[in-house]
Amino acid sequence: MEKFFNAVKPGSREAHLAAEIDPRRLPRHIAIIMDGNGRWAQRRHLPRVAGHRSGVRPVRETIESCAQLGIGYLTLYAFSVENWKRPRTEVDTLWQLLRHSLIKELPELKRNGVRLQILGRMEALPEEVQRDLDAAMLDTAANTGLQLSIALNYSGRSEIVDAVNAIVQQQRRLGVSTAVTEETIAANLYTAGMPDPDLLIRTSGEMRISNFLLWQIAYSEIWVTEKMWPEFRRTDLLQAILDYQKRERRYGGLTETESAEELAPVAVRSRHP
Repeated sequence: MEKFFNAVKPGSREAHLAAEIDPRRLPRHIAIIMDGNGRWAQRRHLPRVAGHRSGVRPVRETIESCAQLGIGYLTLYAFSVENWKRPRTEVDTLWQLLRHSLIKELPELKRNGVRLQILGRMEALPEEVQRDLDAAMLDTAANTGLQLSIALNYSGRSEIVDAVNAIVQQQRRLGVSTAVTEETIAANLYTAGMPDPDLLIRTSGEMRISNFLLWQIAYSEIWVTEKMWPEFRRTDLLQAILDYQKRERRYGGLTETESAEELAPVAVRSRHP
């Protein structure tokens, strides 16, 4: 976190919030549903694409902040399989914006040690987009800092279907038929080798998952803000992490306090047969 403190203004709200964070309990993996670009623009009587352009700044700030804080993994939901239903002009503008941002931001990603990967059916993206993404992934492959995953042409259900089909093909190729386990499925997801998200952030106040990382977020802590994505700032990221650190993660079990309370009556009865 020292890098973060060096990057923010002393005495600022960012510095105060960061000082409250326990560096030993940072989430390893943060996933974000970046929602509300279009509505942000419409409320200002602007075209929807203006919201997408304004959403570049919080993407940059979030990546930079996670890298400086020492977060291991950041996954951003940028374009879903369902987003192809949007007007062609909006979709084309999104690809142009993505390509422009990749070229502009790549030096900063490399400076921060960020490694880029793509989650989703990348083969369905425009060829020029695929080329730029491949080049950026190759250019950052040796970086050892934050792993940035961008979900493009992504669907949680499609990911699970692709994983099951990959397992079926493997078994046919090897001539075996063995039981499929949770570990087998996890090893064939787009996120294979990554820890599941500890913290899922969603902007725009919507209380739904939107087909994002359905398998991986089984025990993720969810934090929702009413802010639209173009309004999301470092202070919001820090507040989400602080709220995450105040929660007790049970994973279906009991906390130490609850376990002690459950055992207390047993101990009392044992002393008084």
